Amino acid sequence: MPHRIADPVRFEPVQDLRPSDQPWPAMTWPVPAGTELVGTSVRLTPLDPDTDAPGLFRALDHDRVWTHVPWRPSDPEQFAESLRERCAQPEWQPWTVRTVGPYGAIPAGAIVGISCYLDVAVRDARLEIGMTLYTPEVWSSAVNPEAKSLLLRYAFEELSVGRVQLKTDVRNVRSQQAIARLGATYEGTLRRSFRREDGTVRDSVLFSIIAEDWPEVRTRLAARLDRAGSPA
Repeated sequence: MPHRIADPVRFEPVQDLRPSDQPWPAMTWPVPAGTELVGTSVRLTPLDPDTDAPGLFRALDHDRVWTHVPWRPSDPEQFAESLRERCAQPEWQPWTVRTVGPYGAIPAGAIVGISCYLDVAVRDARLEIGMTLYTPEVWSSAVNPEAKSLLLRYAFEELSVGRVQLKTDVRNVRSQQAIARLGATYEGTLRRSFRREDGTVRDSVLFSIIAEDWPEVRTRLAARLDRAGSPA
C-alpha cells in the first residue's frame, strides 16, 4: 500500500516550558586527561585505540553485537584505526568499559565494552551518549545502567551539560527498552536518519535527559543498581 500523507491540519504550537529561563553556565570540555569514572561494577577510562582496540575487538566479536550498527571492523587493526579517527574528533570522547572486580565468569579488569560522548556541542551545553556496545556476557546486567549512570553524572555534575540525548535504530527494540529504563524521555522518531550497512536507511528513535530530569533519574538509577546487588 503506497505511503499517504495525512490531510494537513493546523499545527498546535509547542508551549515554552521554561519561559523565565536563565542563562546556562558554560560547558566544560574536553574531558581532562587521566579522568576515570569508577562504580561498583565497572570502571570507565578514556579510550586509547592502541592499547584498548585488541581487547575491545575480542569482547565485541559477536554477530549479535553488531546487528544494528552501521559498520563492523574486520580485525583489531581496522578497529584501532577507526577508533583513532573518532578520538581525533573534538566532538567525540570514547570510553572503555572494564569490570572492577570479577563479574560472573569475567575476570577483574576485563574490557567488556565501549560507550561514547559524541556530537558534543560546547556552545549549547549538550552531547549524545552513543556507540554503546557490550559483550553479550553482560547484557541485561548492571553493567549498562551503571556505566550510563557514571556518564550521566559526569556530564551533568562535572561538565555542566544541560541536555544528554540518546538514539537508536527503530529495529533495535532491546536498546529502546534499555534507554527508556534509564528514565530517558522519548522525544520522537527521526525518519530516514542515516544509512545502515546493508544500504537501507534507518529511522532513529530519539530520547533525552535534561538537567531538570537528572535528580530524579539519578535516584531511580541508584535504586535500580542497589536492587541489582553484587555481580559476583
